[in-house]
Amino acid sequence: MPFRGSSVDLDLLAERLGTLHTEPGDTITLADNRPGAKDDRRGAVRILGAGERQTSYHARNRGVQAGEAPWLVFIDADVVASPDLLDRYFEMPPDERTGVLAGAIVDEVPSTETGAAVRYAYLKHSMSQDTLLANEEWAFAQTANAAIRREAFAQVGGFEPKIRSGGDADLCFRLQAAGWALERRDGATVVHRNRTTVARMLAQRARHGAGAAWLARQWPGAMPRRQALRLAFWGTRRAIHGGLAAARGDRDAAVLGFLDGPSIWAYELGRLLPNRATPRMLARR
Repeated sequence: MPFRGSSVDLDLLAERLGTLHTEPGDTITLADNRPGAKDDRRGAVRILGAGERQTSYHARNRGVQAGEAPWLVFIDADVVASPDLLDRYFEMPPDERTGVLAGAIVDEVPSTETGAAVRYAYLKHSMSQDTLLANEEWAFAQTANAAIRREAFAQVGGFEPKIRSGGDADLCFRLQAAGWALERRDGATVVHRNRTTVARMLAQRARHGAGAAWLARQWPGAMPRRQALRLAFWGTRRAIHGGLAAARGDRDAAVLGFLDGPSIWAYELGRLLPNRATPRMLARR
């Protein structure tokens, strides 16, 4: 199981991964893409240093090399999986031409003390696979929770390792172009822990926008740009709606109204940012 490293404590991540039920021949690998990361082991979990390039896709590619199982199950460091996740993926045998199994991702339920960013992500179902899988022409699975057939992964050359965002979609598009199909696995569910501040959430949205612009160049027709004038009108209406909701004490409607506009604008303006991880950008991270 390739696993992207983060600033989360490795012992905690390894302990969480160690609870997964595995079968003979399965391996669990945590690919740590932080600078200076080194190979290590925590019980059944192998830690693989992948700090040569600080992109999640490079880490995933390195993690794939650590095992030999016919299926690769990817999850991110900011998700929590139940011990039976792998069992749920393969309750039904995949079709022989299926290359991708899309697991379900649900956003963490906010508490009464939770900030606006986490509440907004929960209300918007920001990590749900549903919208991404509904577009038949450009359907893709987020590899925050997805399984990919090793044969298919190798055939198309794995993830593009030099980009910051959009690699999940790019890989799925290449797999489908090569004749591989995508299946849903709604029972294989993980809980996603979202960004805790509005600033971090908007920065993430901008990065996703950079990935969308890159995808639009690679795959004409995918990730179309929104019209600025319509977006400005819509954002203003949403802000007014948020103000009215706040006045009547409707917290959730106020959060949605105030953050809908900034979230979409961050995404669209992010299209102007570079998506390739340059040495200078890596040095700042």
